[in-house]
Amino acid sequence: MLLSTDLLAFYRNLVTRDFVVSDLETTGFKPPIARVTEISVLHANLTEGIQGQYSTLINSQSDVPYHITRLTGITQDMVDEAPDAKYVWPDYHEHLKSGVLVCHNLDFDYPFMRSELKTYGIEFEKAKTDRLCTVIFSRLMLPDLPSRSLPNLVQHFGFDVGPAHRAESDTLACWLLLERLLNEMLETPDDELLKRFKKQWIPDREAALILNFQTYKAIEILSDASILCRNSRRNSTIMYQRGDVERIALELSGS
Repeated sequence: MLLSTDLLAFYRNLVTRDFVVSDLETTGFKPPIARVTEISVLHANLTEGIQGQYSTLINSQSDVPYHITRLTGITQDMVDEAPDAKYVWPDYHEHLKSGVLVCHNLDFDYPFMRSELKTYGIEFEKAKTDRLCTVIFSRLMLPDLPSRSLPNLVQHFGFDVGPAHRAESDTLACWLLLERLLNEMLETPDDELLKRFKKQWIPDREAALILNFQTYKAIEILSDASILCRNSRRNSTIMYQRGDVERIALELSGS
């Protein structure tokens, strides 16, 4: 697990890179049971801005549940009439394979990309240094906001994009968010950024990685040190502020 100083170096090193920003719409939450119904990919960098965006619905021969249609507006008829997945994914692999892959909740989209591409005989692997999650980045850069969901961030910044939960508009929103945060980072001194990073709330498993202990032991250590914690609203995971955990880690290491 990287410390705040390591994270700052990682993000600062990204500013000269090319980005491939993407969003998927799916029939559910986990591949390969759930399949992708729509993809958008946008190529951009901070110097030249957006260089191109490519989007399509995808026919994966799968059923679109009613609750997904209510969320996304993507109907069964729209998917049935879309290009077949076996033609879409080899084409979109060409768009995805170069540059830093950026998604808003990368842990959701990346496994779907890998699963779908593997179905059609294409291995897809990005090094950790070539992956960026704007959920995590926004938690570091915007620690005082009550929510870092993409629709809420679009509203917060007033981004001019299309409807939420469609791949093309969400991909554009993700790029506009990344562009804004990277430019803000360039204009902000290191000490101010590190103060922000240390306010990030992280789950107990990440705290355990920083402390280099198993999760149950890390919780015990932080409790004994009277470190403030709270429960995640989503799944009741115990959360700690990054700065508190890093301070305890330094104390344990004798630094």
